[in-house]
Amino acid sequence: MNQNNINIFKPFRILSEYGNHIRAFKPNARYYLLNVIITGAVMGVFRLIFNFYALSLGYDEALIGNLVTASSFVALIAALPMGYLADIIGRKGSLVLSSVLLGISILAMAIWQTEFSFYSMNVLSGLAQSLAGVTMSPFLMENSDEKERTYLFSFGQGLMMTMSSVGSWVGGYLPTWIGSVQNISATDSTAYGNTILVSGIFAMIAILPLIFIKSPKVAKSNRAIFAPLEYAKKQPALLVKFILPMLLTSIGAGLIMPFMNVFFREVHKQPDPVIGTLFAWGSLAMAIGLLVAPPLAERMGKIQLVVISQALSIPFLILLGFSPIFWVGAATFYIRLALMNMSSPVYQTFVMERVDPSARATIASLTSMAWNFGWAFSPTISGWLQVNYGFGPPFIGTIILYTISVILYWAFFWRKKVEPIQVTAAAD
Repeated sequence: MNQNNINIFKPFRILSEYGNHIRAFKPNARYYLLNVIITGAVMGVFRLIFNFYALSLGYDEALIGNLVTASSFVALIAALPMGYLADIIGRKGSLVLSSVLLGISILAMAIWQTEFSFYSMNVLSGLAQSLAGVTMSPFLMENSDEKERTYLFSFGQGLMMTMSSVGSWVGGYLPTWIGSVQNISATDSTAYGNTILVSGIFAMIAILPLIFIKSPKVAKSNRAIFAPLEYAKKQPALLVKFILPMLLTSIGAGLIMPFMNVFFREVHKQPDPVIGTLFAWGSLAMAIGLLVAPPLAERMGKIQLVVISQALSIPFLILLGFSPIFWVGAATFYIRLALMNMSSPVYQTFVMERVDPSARATIASLTSMAWNFGWAFSPTISGWLQVNYGFGPPFIGTIILYTISVILYWAFFWRKKVEPIQVTAAAD
């Protein structure tokens, strides 16, 4: 009887513990999460609609791939300079600047519909993406204690995915609502463009919570500008281990992830509202995976969670790419998203805990470069493959690369432990 009572109330105890970790979040982290709520919804709308927007203007999948490549290539080459910039202007300044650049890029693509505008604004969004990417992990490390750190990383990304889910759902209907008001088709480029415009306006609103972040002043003379390079010289093998599996994963992800809305439209012949709802539930599946990751990581270990979750996602990726049945593709889409992405913040925490504080921004830059490398080149290759051979070859490439990546995570970190460095949170 007592054992049954324990089993019944165990989920409630887990939820209570989760709530305690969330209540421990510091004020700076809470302001950051407010920004995440708005930005997540904005990106949910934008990522769903932009490909359709470009296609409605007469562009093809090859151009879409090239735009993703342009953005990611800029994020790749700018990562190290952005890491130094983040140290110079501070975490708050970096977060604000990246949000401003993102908002401007979205608004400009809604207003100017030329190929030049799309390319130049994807360059700008690449800079925003790079600056945000190298700032986020060090910022969260400096504004958390060991007790709530993994929860903060996962909760932030889970919240982003939850709001992206809301944005995707709303985005699936926004062109219809806007089209009815303007008496035009929901698939007209004007309806899509005005949807992008709305998302751009909210991207600018997302800047407001960041203004309230309190950032400690650090004299430039006290900034260890060359410390990251010294750390890289001391730990070259460890850096390769941190970066290589993520690099392979990014190359595989870049082959298919930017085109999933096109995949469901072209392969499964689904309309925009269905795809929007599908993406909304997909983002929610990712959010659930991210939110359950911290307690799982506490019980089985961070790197163990990374290896197991990513390995389990591969069979579902195979079904997603090659099942002709829509509901099978939709179900495996959800499961694969939850499994593959739940490990991302856990791995970020794992890496940040194992590097010197002075090197965090640059290590974040290097891991950001590794992630953006694949997205810088794979979408162009994938766009060409889709035009000529369909979605089969991109999916095969992704499956192979994901499998190799999982093996490397296991070999580098599970088989042989890498101990964390003791860290402390910044003062509020």
